[in-house]
Amino acid sequence: MSFEKRVEVIDLGDELLLGLRENSHLVFIGDKLAARGLEIDYAQVIKDDPEEIRRAFSESWERADLIITTGGLGPTVDDLTRETIAEALGLPLVFDEEILGHIQERFARRNMEMPENNKKQCFVPEGAEILVNRLGTAPGLFVEKEGKILAMLPGPPRELHPMLENELIPRLAERGILHDTESYVGFRTAGIGESSLEEKLATITNEIDGLHVAFCANQGLVDVRLSSEEHGKLSFDRLKEIGHQCREMLGHDFVSFGHPSIARVVFRTVRSLEKTLAVAESCTGGLLSNAFTDIPGVSKVFAGSVISYQNDTKIQLLDVPDALIHQHGAVSAETAVAMATGAAERFSADYTLSVTGFAGPDGGTENDPVGTIYIGYHSPVGVWSRKVVFQGERRSIQRRATIAALDWMRRKLFKYKAEEVVASGVDSGD
Repeated sequence: MSFEKRVEVIDLGDELLLGLRENSHLVFIGDKLAARGLEIDYAQVIKDDPEEIRRAFSESWERADLIITTGGLGPTVDDLTRETIAEALGLPLVFDEEILGHIQERFARRNMEMPENNKKQCFVPEGAEILVNRLGTAPGLFVEKEGKILAMLPGPPRELHPMLENELIPRLAERGILHDTESYVGFRTAGIGESSLEEKLATITNEIDGLHVAFCANQGLVDVRLSSEEHGKLSFDRLKEIGHQCREMLGHDFVSFGHPSIARVVFRTVRSLEKTLAVAESCTGGLLSNAFTDIPGVSKVFAGSVISYQNDTKIQLLDVPDALIHQHGAVSAETAVAMATGAAERFSADYTLSVTGFAGPDGGTENDPVGTIYIGYHSPVGVWSRKVVFQGERRSIQRRATIAALDWMRRKLFKYKAEEVVASGVDSGD
């Protein structure tokens, strides 16, 4: 259950409405607040236009107890959030010398001269608290007025994320708006559809009074959130118990508590085995490699990758036999196996994944239409292939192929570790 506070988010930026930049703010803010019992009631994306900002903010100020804005705090002429909202609240802007010093110091560290327009960021609504921005020049702002709270955050995610976690959330917690601890248990599943998952979990969750279960499906993954319908009715420890029951029931379909990427789960497992891994991919064009290289510290296990898009590249860099491609085709189980084996040899890796397929919109055959993907998996105990078929547009097929490959490796590793535990007679615990 959330607190009885109405929360609204206003994301500003023409680039968001034009599709030039993905709006990831709502997902991040919603997740961080919901984890502490505060849920967003309404969100909107608006243009960098003073009249539009004034209208949207005034309407939210009438309805909400907490308003969070993102974007429009920079030094350029289209950054209008600070000035417009201060005017709407009847608060004069005052110059803050401390902000100026912070900006000047930031430019000095880079041996750059501060442009004059950066002084615009030093004006803040009278009485506002400064939310420190350690990764940029635009300070965040925290305003309390008429029993309401306004938080203005910068647009770049690398600046917004730490400001929300380190500056805003502590202030909200101090005012008793957030729970002291996490208020829900979340876990990620793969390889099982949303409706099948709900049906399977119902044998556990339907018997528990006061439990709220929410599902979020996205390209082969389904996230589950367990929370109490009424704060305090089900403790966080009780929610964790229920989560562990769900994990036991789901078996290999359960990925992890929280929402880690499957690549991160694979990385952790391979690292625990003190082994290395590599990748060979064709139709996914680097998505599989990027899934690993996005993880800090992955160099401990990730040896490298080959994006072998053309047949000649498969032959030259992965030692896939020309005759094999000619006989079976570049999109085949045999080629997937050869790619995985070739990557293992080239990188001296213990584990490798390979992907080849028809991502579309062209290509495909009668037996292997567009959307057909072959995955190869090489391990110290053997090499296998798997065929999957997806529908949708090209990008969707590429992403789902990436997730399918990672999930297959996760399951293989899960089974290997389980067999290793049984053979050694060791209790794996949690």
